[in-house]
Amino acid sequence: MFSNMKARLLLRERQSLTETAFIEVVIWRVPKPVSGSGHDYKYSMALIAEGACVLRYDNEAGKGDHKHAAGREVAYRFTSLATLQTDFWNDVDRWRAEQ
Repeated sequence: MFSNMKARLLLRERQSLTETAFIEVVIWRVPKPVSGSGHDYKYSMALIAEGACVLRYDNEAGKGDHKHAAGREVAYRFTSLATLQTDFWNDVDRWRAEQ
């Protein structure tokens, strides 16, 4: 994994969407790429509804960049933090529109 002494927290946010849904975002800048990723960020961006994770973007060590949606795990092509956040929020907006 990475050392918290060398990693730098860039963002930690929890935001309520409804009484039963919220998002949680954590982004670190790490001293070296997480195994499977080619950039120096470690992140987890999740949408939790009714106590279940319905959407998550993350780069778990060994798996690299990917997202979990609709019960599936699919590869995600990381290009920048800005694009990552835009893609995540676009998926959150789609989920909200379907509710």
